[in-house]
Amino acid sequence: QVQLVESGGGLVQPGGSLTLSCAASGVTEGLDYYTVGWFRQAPGKGREGVSCISRSDGSTYHRDSVKGRFTISKDVAKNMWYLQMNTLKPEDTAVYFCAADRWGDCGASGMDYWGKGTLVNVSS
Repeated sequence: QVQLVESGGGLVQPGGSLTLSCAASGVTEGLDYYTVGWFRQAPGKGREGVSCISRSDGSTYHRDSVKGRFTISKDVAKNMWYLQMNTLKPEDTAVYFCAADRWGDCGASGMDYWGKGTLVNVSS
């Protein structure tokens, strides 16, 4: 069974940076066979996709509000992926979840595996 654990959340001032990490265990075929991504849920709002790496061709996708500020990357050898977040804004405050899917691609509904989330609080 694939298990995901996020780390790297915390309190940061507006304009600051954070890097989130997701460690995967139980990935028997290798991380290249999975679509991996980051989602977030702000207080009182629904969950939304933030960034994704496609399993089919390795393309990366970011939602419009984070383009140019966030970067998603992965380390197949370590079974980890990351979200580098720069120029953080108060509206980026949310619980961030990493997720992975063995067969679906970025934009598909639902992901097979989810972490428990890590809180990012952007505040002065």
